[in-house]
Amino acid sequence: AFEKNSVEKDVAERIKKDFDKKHGPTWHCIVGSNFGSYVTHETNHFVYFYLDQKAVLLFKSG
Repeated sequence: AFEKNSVEKDVAERIKKDFDKKHGPTWHCIVGSNFGSYVTHETNHFVYFYLDQKAVLLFKSG
C-alpha cells in the first residue's frame, strides 16, 4: 500500500479494503505519524506497527 500511495488516507483505504476482502468485514485502519487512539476491537483482531516513520493501526470491530 505504501509503494502505490503517498497520501496516508489512501494507504489506510487500501489496507482496510484488502483486509475486508481477505478476512471479512469490518476492519478499520488509521495511518499516520502522530495520533492517539482508544478503540474497541474484537479479540485477537488488533495490529499496531511502524513502517519507517508511519504508524499503522488496524483493528476489526462490528
